[in-house]
Parts: sequence; structure tokens; C-alpha cells
Amino acid sequence: MQHRISLKAVQAFEAAARLSSFALAAEELFVTPSAVSHQVKLLEEQFGVKLFHRVHRAVVLTDAGRVYAEEVSSAFSKIEMATRELGRTAKSDILTVHSTPSFATQWLMPRLARFSAMHPDIDVRLNASYPPPADLLLQGVDIDIRYGSARRLQPAGTMVLPFPTETIVPLCAPAIANGPHPIRSPEDLRHHTLIHSEVCLVGWRDWMRLHRKVPLDISRGPRFDRSFMAISAAVDGLGVCLESLLLVERELDTGRLIAPLGLDGLKVQGYTVNLLKSRADLPKVRNFQDWLFNQLEARRPS
Repeated sequence: MQHRISLKAVQAFEAAARLSSFALAAEELFVTPSAVSHQVKLLEEQFGVKLFHRVHRAVVLTDAGRVYAEEVSSAFSKIEMATRELGRTAKSDILTVHSTPSFATQWLMPRLARFSAMHPDIDVRLNASYPPPADLLLQGVDIDIRYGSARRLQPAGTMVLPFPTETIVPLCAPAIANGPHPIRSPEDLRHHTLIHSEVCLVGWRDWMRLHRKVPLDISRGPRFDRSFMAISAAVDGLGVCLESLLLVERELDTGRLIAPLGLDGLKVQGYTVNLLKSRADLPKVRNFQDWLFNQLEARRPS
């Protein structure tokens, strides 16, 4: 027996079963009642099963028709749900960005609204963890922002785009810089607690090499494995941190932190953008990459 059936016939049966009327089904489907009756009759003849009892102007499902209607209605509901979901997802692209926590917290999050305003058709999914770096191939990440040694762990076919050079300087709360032991020269740091950011590519030991005549006790002071925690500690007046100007733009703009010894310091190339070459020309990836580097260049210290 040939069981391949017309979707039009199934649609007519489902509407008639749901509305208990050929006339109402015809009105919903924009056909005549006789067309609905004809389609239902085709199903009944094809399978040799009576689907409706015809009672005057009404139709009542048979037991076989009721079982079939339940299955057909469930299938049409799934199609309708899938269609609604397609309508929602087709209006936007989801861009998955993975970033180190400190860059995500200190720099990227405060600016995401700007990107969304420029590209309302792109929804950003931001994930932040460290370590390990994201797997561009297995985790569905479009853009991975990495730092330090994690930059070397890329799969084949990865594009690696370096950030502009960062500047690392001592930073502290205004109350520390202008307190009982003012900070006006590198030597003044001897009177203050040094905050250590253990993942930063530049530490107090490197700073001491630049200022050889300034003996600091770098064996003491609180230590953090995230730059955003070291920055937060400095804002709270715990001591002086040695961090990137890239990560403290908000704190400098609001006056919660100052650079008591100026904005000139050690240079480092720490962050990179990593993406698969096969996805580089996707509009959502290209738009975010262009926006990111424009933002980075716009706020670089002169």
C-alpha cells in the first residue's frame, strides 16, 4: 500500500478535527468546505479507515480519527514552534567572544553597549575564564582574547592579531598618593604596600630594573592572580599596584585611581585576538574585530 500522502490533505484533516467542522476548517484554510471534505475523503480512501462520523452539519472524530488527530496536532505544533524560533533567530547573529576575566571586566564590559548600538542585529555572548584558553574549534567561539603565554596555544588555521602596546605604571588611590607619605618620586614607594598581580607580564621586579637606585621590598604585599582584583585592591586603598593603563581607563577617568609617577612606563604586548581564518570574513566577526581595534586605538596614551 502506498502511504505517501498529501500534506494538504493532512492539513485539512487537522483543521477539521480541531474545529469539529468542515466549514470552519475551510474558512481557516481559505478553501471551500467541499475541498476540505474531498481532502479528508482522500485520506480515508487511501488508508481504508473512517476518520469522521458525519452528523448533520457537524463532524465527529472516530476513535481512529481521534488517535490520528492527536499525533498530527502534535506534529503541527512542533512545526509552528520551530517556525517561531526561526523567525526570532533569523533576525540576529550571535557572536561568541571568549576573554580573560580582567580584560572582560575592566575594558570590554563597559563598552559592549556601544557595539550593540552600532550593530543591533548582533547579539554578543561573552564568556570569561582563565586558564585554559578557549578551544576555537570545539567550543564554538568566534573570537578569543588571550593574554601572555596562552597566546601560543592556537590550533592550525588560527589568525593571531596583537593588541596595541600597553603601558604599565604604578597606580593607587588619591588618598594614598597624597597621604602621610606622598608619592612624588619612585623612592617614595618604599613607604607603601606593593600590590602584586601575578599574571601580569610585568612585575615589580621588572620595574626595579628600570629604577635601579630604588630598593623596594618586593617580597611583601598582597598577591592576586587576576589583574581586576589587584586594581580593585588599589582602589580600596590597600596599596600601590603595577598595572596596565588599558585596564584602568574607567578608574583614571573617575579619579578612583591616579598614576602618581606619570603615564610613562614599561611597555608590553600582552593581549591578542584569536580567530579561525575560515570565519574571519563573517560579518559579525569582521564587525566586532574592526570595532575592537578602533576602540583600542582611540584611547591609546599619546
